[in-house]
Amino acid sequence: MRIALGAVMIVHGYPKVIGIHGVEKFFSSMGLPWWSAYLSAGAEFFGGILIIIGLLTRPAAVALVIDMVVAIAKVHWKNGLVGQGNYQLPMTLAALSLALVFFGAGPIALDAVLGRGRGGSRRAASTG
Repeated sequence: MRIALGAVMIVHGYPKVIGIHGVEKFFSSMGLPWWSAYLSAGAEFFGGILIIIGLLTRPAAVALVIDMVVAIAKVHWKNGLVGQGNYQLPMTLAALSLALVFFGAGPIALDAVLGRGRGGSRRAASTG
């Protein structure tokens, strides 16, 4: 799940990262602040990388949920669930991201190796 979600997000985020000035203009035309283009590009590209390797999975997934909800509300909602420009993909990506928020990255992730999230045990300091 992480690999699929991360790969799709990287593919969608990379053009935003390399063409950020055009993305700033597009976001501004939708009534969003120009700087939110950086948040979206970062969430998609760098968040996708983090999700694939399973590092800081929950915070990256939260960022993607927010990014996809905004994408649905500002771009895709008017096109409906089916048809050109629909919100099926962003809704699915948001659902996958939300699953990672609640369930974590799983046992084969850096989060698990480092003792964060599901699959790894967070070691508490002994109190005596």
